[in-house]
Amino acid sequence: MHDGTGRIVVQNLTKQFGPVAAVQNLSFTVEPGSVTGFLGPNGAGKTTTLRMLLGLVTPTAGIGLINGRPFNQLGNPARVVGAVLEAQGFHPKRTARNHLLVYAAAIGVPDSRADQVLQLVGLGAAGDRKAGGYSLGMKQRLALATALLGDPQILVLDEPANGLDPEGIAWLRTFLQSYARSGRTVLISSHLLAEVEQTVDQVVIISRGQTMYYGPLDNLRDQQQARVLVQPSDTGALVAALREDGINAIEQLPDGRIAVSGVEAKQIADVALKAGVSIYGIQEEKADLERLFFQLTSGQYAAPVGYKQQGYEQPGYQQPGYQQQPGYQTPSQPFQQQPFQQQPYQQQPPPPGYQQPYQQPPQGYQPPPPGYQQPPQDNPYGQQHGQGGLGGGA
Repeated sequence: MHDGTGRIVVQNLTKQFGPVAAVQNLSFTVEPGSVTGFLGPNGAGKTTTLRMLLGLVTPTAGIGLINGRPFNQLGNPARVVGAVLEAQGFHPKRTARNHLLVYAAAIGVPDSRADQVLQLVGLGAAGDRKAGGYSLGMKQRLALATALLGDPQILVLDEPANGLDPEGIAWLRTFLQSYARSGRTVLISSHLLAEVEQTVDQVVIISRGQTMYYGPLDNLRDQQQARVLVQPSDTGALVAALREDGINAIEQLPDGRIAVSGVEAKQIADVALKAGVSIYGIQEEKADLERLFFQLTSGQYAAPVGYKQQGYEQPGYQQPGYQQQPGYQTPSQPFQQQPFQQQPYQQQPPPPGYQQPYQQPPQGYQPPPPGYQQPPQDNPYGQQHGQGGLGGGA
């Protein structure tokens, strides 16, 4: 019998696929009453971890517990945890309602629950449509409805916002937060960092299968100070005035602005006013989850420094074994192809002794009288050899 706490516990979880360590000694806890974001770049081990937690993959070491027990010991797990790992498990010729009725019968809930969850996820009007005709966003909603059939205490969702339009994402955020506020547990994995930042209360960030950060989102933000970006009329004068006022966390930015950490914009404006420096722009830059995420996970799939694509030759490259010819000098200017100019056509005279093949004169042809000469004609191509008369004989 499970303890009913709604707590998810991952202890030293490890999964090795041959030489590849997909997950390495991963540990974290997801408490009820909160939305926990499980973050990491693609290939970091998020889906593998969730599959081990749900009993679909056997861990190499460690254990994942739901309500104090492994998933396969929960009895009727659909009443305890609702999970969505992919939104494609539908028969394309079956309607959404019939799909839910099959699952409702399998987990022992009344048929009326199918219509309830359809309304809950916004598919009430599309319940009699075949799932094969659903868009990706509608399939995500149907998958969530399937997970909600047993009215579970815990939700485990892998990339739940994938395919949703902005309205659907806003709805999902509100739904998950209200679900957690009712005392239930929500664990979502995602790489949509901006959306997760507005949804989750705590985060687990992994990279290369290892935990990089685990804790409340506010504590993560506090690790990086906010900055004030300033565009002054005289950078040197403002920097000197700030340092005289005891403000030394100043950074020169490439665009000409300065970034000041640890102070508010109002304080910088007051210092600039006293120093007689005009401010053309001032902006408070808050620490965001995306920047912190990249700092914690940077380098997992970055190209190595000095990487060259195979087959690419840098300027000045000489193929091994090639010997340059003596006296050869590299052109000072690159080769430029000259434009093509068409030459006027001139027919070449036939070779000496050439005779045009004999052609049979047409029927009724009368040869010209003796002494007949063809009158001269203008010929744009010059004199033609071996042609004369109507018959063309030579």
